[in-house]
Amino acid sequence: MTKRVKKQSRKAGLPPGTLIHIGDVLSDQIKISLMSYDEEHVAERSISTLQECRLPEDFPGITWINVEGLHETKILEQLGANFGMHPLILEDILNTAQRPKIEDLGKYIFIVLKMFNNHEDKAEELESEQVSIILGSNYVVSFWEKEGKTLDPIRERIRSGKGRLRKMGPDYLTYAIIDAIVDSYFIVLEQLGEKIEFYEDTLVSKPTPQTLQAIQHLKREMIILRKSVWPLREIVGFLERTESNLLDDSVGIYFKDVYDHTIQLIDTIETFRDTLSAMLDIYLSSISNKMNEVMKVLTVIATLFMPLTFLAGVYGMNFTFMPELKWEYGYLMFWILIAITVVLMLIYFRKKKWL
Repeated sequence: MTKRVKKQSRKAGLPPGTLIHIGDVLSDQIKISLMSYDEEHVAERSISTLQECRLPEDFPGITWINVEGLHETKILEQLGANFGMHPLILEDILNTAQRPKIEDLGKYIFIVLKMFNNHEDKAEELESEQVSIILGSNYVVSFWEKEGKTLDPIRERIRSGKGRLRKMGPDYLTYAIIDAIVDSYFIVLEQLGEKIEFYEDTLVSKPTPQTLQAIQHLKREMIILRKSVWPLREIVGFLERTESNLLDDSVGIYFKDVYDHTIQLIDTIETFRDTLSAMLDIYLSSISNKMNEVMKVLTVIATLFMPLTFLAGVYGMNFTFMPELKWEYGYLMFWILIAITVVLMLIYFRKKKWL
């Protein structure tokens, strides 16, 4: 089960900029890859030593350093020293409970996003990880909590030279990473939509306490998604409108496209939240109606037995002079009277549409 609240008590009392990893360790080892490219050349390699975590001096193109795994603070500290990152920025990278945000620090732009992965199994929860991006004048450094395949299509486009990546600057690479993250939200929402449809059908046919638990679980996941997507709109909107020298005007239209996708995500999430709230109301109404049906049957049975109990009580008295008790057909007439009473009451109930 994914922890909803990250423990930050380890930082209590420590000075600002102290590098401590806050969150779960999602990767066994840290993997660092470096990719340098321009229109004509591409070079990539895995980095094994801290001294390699720097910009290649003999290459004038774009450099992309990708870090997968955040639990080794020494590596982050060395990267920060090589690229001139402020200690508070490094602290935010290591604190995986950050709210998505963007900060323009002049020499570079710092971006924090949330990445979500879903499972086909309906019992599994959303998996989230924090993604941090440093956008510089000729480089991009991205930080992920664990290894994943989200960036594989971007790497392949750089290797093959297809599209605009090789021709554009680091701002376009940043756009490509953010766009890949936003696209992953659509996949997650599609899977959540299938879950909602499944429980809608279950809710109509046979609601159970397990259905209620599933609805509550989906509502919690929608809250988490909403807390991540709403700040994402602010981030993309800032990148679209900013006048920073690190962002070329030609990339603004691409961020506008991502902004439109973000608005679509927000609309979908709000629709799902309303649907889940309505499903919860339907569940409660269904349970209430079911209880009313049970009470209705019990009330009808109790009402039918009231006159029968009266008749049985009357003829159960121990008086000596009761003419019907010594009559030859008294017992038979008693049951006939009971049957007539029941039939007349049922006819009356049906006429009143109580049955």
